[in-house]
Amino acid sequence: MEAPGGLVSINAFYVPDGDGRRLRNWYVNFEHPTRRTEAGFDTFDLTVDLLIDPDLTRWEWKDEDEYAHVRRLGIVSDAEHQAVDAARAQVFGMLADRSGPFAAGNRWAVWRWEPTWPAPRLP
Repeated sequence: MEAPGGLVSINAFYVPDGDGRRLRNWYVNFEHPTRRTEAGFDTFDLTVDLLIDPDLTRWEWKDEDEYAHVRRLGIVSDAEHQAVDAARAQVFGMLADRSGPFAAGNRWAVWRWEPTWPAPRLP
């Protein structure tokens, strides 16, 4: 799910748990919005990510060292960095308010995969 503002995607990652699956964590990926092109899709990952516990009470940054490195190299511009900072604040606001993708966080934390569902198949 893309959050308002467009520089993040917020994903819920599930892992096997007995006969079903359980929410392992929320994963906030800071990235440019995916764009459709003639060749397919273009993406640009901004390297820094945020991992959030299923109950939304604890979080940790991932790849901050890599983000600092791409900043030093100029791969992420000052303007992009300011946009990332604004997106970080927006994500923390949604976390605090339990809004946006986190509004139903408690329901997603207890949601379980139905073991009888067939695996999707590609044509």
